Amino acid sequence: MLEDLLEFLSQVRHKLGPIRLRRMASFMDKKKIEKAVRDILEAIGEKPKRKDLLETPRRVAEMYEEIFSGIHLDPSKELEVILDQKHNEIILLKNIPLYSVCEHHLVPFMGRAHIAYIPKGGRVTGLSKLARVVDILAKRPQVQERLTTQVAEIIMSKLRPLGCMVVIEAEHLCMSMRGIRKPGTSTVTSAVRGIFKENEKTRAETLALIK
Repeated sequence: MLEDLLEFLSQVRHKLGPIRLRRMASFMDKKKIEKAVRDILEAIGEKPKRKDLLETPRRVAEMYEEIFSGIHLDPSKELEVILDQKHNEIILLKNIPLYSVCEHHLVPFMGRAHIAYIPKGGRVTGLSKLARVVDILAKRPQVQERLTTQVAEIIMSKLRPLGCMVVIEAEHLCMSMRGIRKPGTSTVTSAVRGIFKENEKTRAETLALIK
């Protein structure tokens, strides 16, 4: 029966998309998460059975199911290649909203992603597909540096463009609300591939478009 369910989910995955699919099925052990949350509350000196905390473990488990939904999804499958396009200039998708969770402290980091690529051989993809790649990779325990690299590598592998550039700007709450406590600090990471790395003019044009 489980095999039938997985086969069904595989068939409807591209029709529904990752955001809707995650509401249909979960591969997470929410009961274990709830127990862990109760243990944490008790460990910090709270009373898990206090009225206002009774539903907290369930809420946290449901939140984790959503914000970590990318763990069981393959972002490369989102990039459907369209072969009949003649565009051979920069394609830039900028200011993609980004929300992820730092794997070091399990607190959020949030910001914007910018993706640029130059097609080769007419291989382009839908703009929403690029945003979905970012969304899937962000919805798992992450570090910003790896996230930036992963987005670039998937684009290069699936679309085989002349080159791509990925820039991510984000604020990390592990720096804002704890530790050094510097709210408003922005971390910028980039991954540059192909012609964007080889040609300074192309790279500068893209950075100007992003700004």
